[in-house]
Amino acid sequence: MKIISWNVNGIRSAYRKGFLRWFNKENADIVCLQEIKAQNGQIPEKLSSSEKYSLYINQAIKKGYSGIIVLTKKKPLKVENKLGLKRFDDEGRMLKLTFSKFILMAIYMPHGGRQKENLGYKMEAYEKLFKYIKKIKDKNIVLVGDFNIAHKEIDLARPKNNKNNIMFTPEERKQIDYLLESGFMDSFRQFNADNGHYTWWPYMANARKRNIGWRIDYLFISKLLKNKLKKSFILENVKGSDHCPVGIDINL
Repeated sequence: MKIISWNVNGIRSAYRKGFLRWFNKENADIVCLQEIKAQNGQIPEKLSSSEKYSLYINQAIKKGYSGIIVLTKKKPLKVENKLGLKRFDDEGRMLKLTFSKFILMAIYMPHGGRQKENLGYKMEAYEKLFKYIKKIKDKNIVLVGDFNIAHKEIDLARPKNNKNNIMFTPEERKQIDYLLESGFMDSFRQFNADNGHYTWWPYMANARKRNIGWRIDYLFISKLLKNKLKKSFILENVKGSDHCPVGIDINL
């Protein structure tokens, strides 16, 4: 099973830049999209009316902001979209799909703000996420999305320059530590221990071409699924957003 996650930074914008061609070529079993910036009626018809995929959306109350989509070939047994934190839920940041053999959680965690003005909210969202996961941790879980945190120094191009900046503060980095300690694995690091592999690049200063980026998009899997993981990858050459897609091949 191929599962892909991508922060598209606006589904309508990405669609105009060739999203559908990429989507059809990848032919993934499940595609999770974050920061869609669209309401249900604004999703391109070739996605919303696909014969091959079922589309599930959690839209933000605020128009043109946040929101996530999951497109899946196999219909889930159950779909949920509430973490239990009002602001987080109002921003449409989670979809949980329960299948017969595993649970998929698609997440778009808050950024925190350039001046850390929303860091408290971000930490509260992580606390809620951990409590939520704790209730289902004995299941096979695939947890994917934009987590807005670079975990280790190898996960960003300029760690020394950013050690106290949002997305790389010690407080934020500990959240990924907690996640791994609670029974999850960073799928990409099971296959690649090198630096230079990023999933997001600032628009400024030609950062993407120079590969001045951050790895903040992840696919975490329960340790129970370790032997079923075949491959984990970053599609750094796919354009259309300031993020690129990430994915796994897994026997589920």
